[in-house]
Amino acid sequence: MAKTKSVYVCQNCGAESPKWIGKCPSCGEWNSYVEEVIRKEVPSKTGYHSDEPLKSKPVRIEEVESTSEQRIDTYSAEFNRVLGGGLVGGSLVLLGGEPGIGKSTLILQVALNMTDKRVLYVSGEESVKQMKLRSDRLSQPASDCFVVSETSLEQIFVHIRNVQPDVVVIDSIQTISTEYAESSPGSVTQVRECSAALLKFAKETGIPVLLIGHINKEGSIAGPKVLEHIVDTVLQFEGDQNYMYRILRANKNRFGSTAELGIFEMLQNGLREVTNPSELLLSQNHEGLSGVAIASAIEGIRPFLIEAQALVSTAAYGTPQRSSTGFDIRRMNMLLAVLEKRAGFKLAQKDVFLNIAGGLKVNDPAIDLAIISAILSSSMDIALEHHICMAGEVGLSGEIRPVNRIEQRILEAEKLGFQKIIIPDFNLHKADKNTRFSIEVIKAKKVEDAFKVLFGKQ
Repeated sequence: MAKTKSVYVCQNCGAESPKWIGKCPSCGEWNSYVEEVIRKEVPSKTGYHSDEPLKSKPVRIEEVESTSEQRIDTYSAEFNRVLGGGLVGGSLVLLGGEPGIGKSTLILQVALNMTDKRVLYVSGEESVKQMKLRSDRLSQPASDCFVVSETSLEQIFVHIRNVQPDVVVIDSIQTISTEYAESSPGSVTQVRECSAALLKFAKETGIPVLLIGHINKEGSIAGPKVLEHIVDTVLQFEGDQNYMYRILRANKNRFGSTAELGIFEMLQNGLREVTNPSELLLSQNHEGLSGVAIASAIEGIRPFLIEAQALVSTAAYGTPQRSSTGFDIRRMNMLLAVLEKRAGFKLAQKDVFLNIAGGLKVNDPAIDLAIISAILSSSMDIALEHHICMAGEVGLSGEIRPVNRIEQRILEAEKLGFQKIIIPDFNLHKADKNTRFSIEVIKAKKVEDAFKVLFGKQ
């Protein structure tokens, strides 16, 4: 028989309590506990002496057949790269991002591209007419894509049985609710129960499910943390709405690497894949301008060249300002301390503003050398040569530490027409000592060596 249980659940972190409390002991939020009714089936006998028949049998791991996962081509090279080669049958993929960043546009564009697959697009936020307007704007070819506006999980499963799709899209998981949980859509209980039901459906039928999720003000996926643990892949769609570029990253991927990223360009008729981001991220008119340095960065397995811009000026007030866009400001402060302590440049009483061109957020430590070069270029008002780039991590003692995949960085700079590249001295041994490249490879052990090449002085 069914047993009814009432618990209080924190709507911020998902912590449970048998009674109402004002402040959540887990996350510290006030007045976040809401009463929710949970029905539990009480089994007749459980544990070691249970007579329940077995549903599976343990086997030796050597006896398990190792077969490659069959992937579904989404006909989007960038989307396939981030997923690890395509959609895996029976996988549950979660896509999150800022409001208006283009999550629904990306997924609908992918759904329309799969002309050889039957796709069911379930929207709980938009009507069918709104989705039709978006599809007309995308100007995609005719496809076997079905759309429906529904928020009930039970009705969604009815539509799935009627349509028999190859791929299911849920937009978004926070709008879906099930009648087995007595709480409003978007609550911790509803998100957890609906996600678990969709996971069970995907694993039993082998049909991949794409979920679109909201994010909170901190930038993480809204809802309980168990949502990210349930799904197979967590994708983050990010970018500044004032810029045209969008970055797709994988924060979790059970079927591929989490180091990959896809770059898209937002246009009037949808998202365009950026196959060569270096040419778009580099401005062609920085010759003769100080405070600009070119870095050879790598995200995942893709090398590209980015432009670091710096502005150093005398502080108008007593406390100098430090501002950074697209780069960790704490790491920028560390590099400024290295410049002052190890290289002898006094920047304590100057304002320093740093920007990564194109609105990108780069975490590759190999751009450290370009960052300090751009800062010194602006401070000394000396423009760097426009045909030189660099790659190297700067240590606390002022040494230039080696970076990974140096050959790919050099080849990318060579392909774009650069004549010189500064790399760490240790990496030069792995780069065959300038025998394979037409570009001039310059080694540097310390930041002083790089400054001598860039500015012609110690």
